[in-house]
Amino acid sequence: MIRVLLAEDEDLIRTGLRLVLDSSADITVVAEARNGSEALEGVREHRPDVVVMDIQMPGMDGLTATRHLTALPDAPAVLLLTTFDRDAHIHAAVQAGASGFLLKDAHHTELLAAVRAVHQGDAMLSPSVARRVMQLANTAIPATREAATARLAQLSEAEREVLALVGSGLSNSAIADRLGLNEPTVKRRVSRLLAALDCENRVQLAIAAIDAGIAPRA
Repeated sequence: MIRVLLAEDEDLIRTGLRLVLDSSADITVVAEARNGSEALEGVREHRPDVVVMDIQMPGMDGLTATRHLTALPDAPAVLLLTTFDRDAHIHAAVQAGASGFLLKDAHHTELLAAVRAVHQGDAMLSPSVARRVMQLANTAIPATREAATARLAQLSEAEREVLALVGSGLSNSAIADRLGLNEPTVKRRVSRLLAALDCENRVQLAIAAIDAGIAPRA
């Protein structure tokens, strides 16, 4: 059973999210919070596996709360909900250590899949979020693109291929199917990529691929 803490300041949205999450046989909401401070308290008390959290909340927002949460021992995975009202949220959330991102208007099946993914350590940008990040990356200044490309120079062609697919929002199992590999092999390559590019999580890998312009369009 995946234990989830749900942090959202709007009561109706939070209730709807809880109904979706509790409808799954393998997911249960163990606590709710209306802001980042309550989320931190809830994590300490209930020890959830995953925190599903809105970025924009009164008081302590989701980005600040994520920075605190990811610094905890045995930190939960953090799945951030965004409306993309501010594009800066994406990169700020990556730096905060978030494990995944999902649009607030995503289909309920995407939410359930995202919770399962981050719980398994298979954190990723959902395809809809990846497309948006790619649009932003396409407008990046040349110096940013050049710096990102230089980071990838040390990678083998096989590693770059896996990185590109991570950047497009694919899970390890989907990458394995696409490349004709087994899933453990993909996991090993992703682990090597994390070390080689000094990334803390899979989302940061995706951003590196997107910034360098190697991620294929989803």
